[in-house]
Amino acid sequence: MEQRFLKVPRNELGRDFAVGDLHGHFSRLQESLDQLGFDPSRDRLFSVGDLVDRGPESEAALEWLARPWFYAVQGNHEDYAIRHVRTGQVDVDNWRGYGGGWFLDLPTERQEVFAEAFAQLPIAIEVETLDGAVGLLHADCPVLFWPRLESALQDRYRRTSAACQWSRDRLRQMDRTGIRGVRAVVAGHTPVPAPLILGNVYHIDTEGWKSGYFTFLDLESLRAWPREAVTELAEQE
Repeated sequence: MEQRFLKVPRNELGRDFAVGDLHGHFSRLQESLDQLGFDPSRDRLFSVGDLVDRGPESEAALEWLARPWFYAVQGNHEDYAIRHVRTGQVDVDNWRGYGGGWFLDLPTERQEVFAEAFAQLPIAIEVETLDGAVGLLHADCPVLFWPRLESALQDRYRRTSAACQWSRDRLRQMDRTGIRGVRAVVAGHTPVPAPLILGNVYHIDTEGWKSGYFTFLDLESLRAWPREAVTELAEQE
């Protein structure tokens, strides 16, 4: 059964990290984890989605999703794959232009395997920390009170999930309105030159899949590595 909102208890053994968009660069991710000192026997990693497309190792996503310490939400690139298989209502030329060719060129049976795995991923994850829950999703939170998101993903699934996976409004408007009922919300989707905080929303897609670097956010301390998060774009220049 597909679980749209996943609640994860606090890690009592080690550390929890969120990481920005991966886009098929899992070898690069592993190198960064090694530099971070990540210990898979104790630590956990939470991806804010977009595991695939653009990079050369998209097919490795299934291997990573099988690891017990690796969690991910659905990004808009996972949404492309799910809709392509289930409804066929995807602009394939547009998707191919954004790196979806690897998927479109797979045999139908293999496409179905990936789409099913992606459909099992939640739209949002809530991770408990010592100082309260931290929420994770791909793009933005469409409600101002985090506890309402779980019911919104049931009652108004299409509209709510689309906002969670595709919206860029918060960054476009530099909206610092906080999300109540949660310690912090972590998102990717829209690239930033350094991790950026708007209200209590942390944007961590620093283009480790391109010419930037992967940002890891410690969910307990809300400290970013390798560069600290900032609250003003001017500070990143």
